[in-house]
Amino acid sequence: MTEKPVTVDAGWPVKKAYELMRESGLRRLPVLSDGKLVGIITDRDVRTLATASKVASFEKRYHNFLMEQMLISQAMTPEPRCVEPDTDLEDAAGVLLEIKVGGLPVVEDGRLVGIITETDLLVALVDLLRARASAD
Repeated sequence: MTEKPVTVDAGWPVKKAYELMRESGLRRLPVLSDGKLVGIITDRDVRTLATASKVASFEKRYHNFLMEQMLISQAMTPEPRCVEPDTDLEDAAGVLLEIKVGGLPVVEDGRLVGIITETDLLVALVDLLRARASAD
């Protein structure tokens, strides 16, 4: 799990989420409103917005206008599926596979404490395989 993930506010423009994702190399950002998790926005959500209108694909100014005017709350996935910090890796991986997403917010007592992603699971797998190899 990545503790203290980069987050965005539901009231910010989509462009700000896009810029944060691009600058930080992240593909998903938990969305907060008044400090409470209300959604998640992904690079796919932003790409969908960019291609949602035939006009947007032909007219860059219109695309930029949409990115600056549309709020994250209008493009995010609301009420995302979450796990708790003590959720087994196997169970978290099962949820990722079941709902076909690449990351899950980690919430404790209603408060966002982290995010677990496909990358986190791959790191755990590599660590496990290396430990197993060194034990042989």
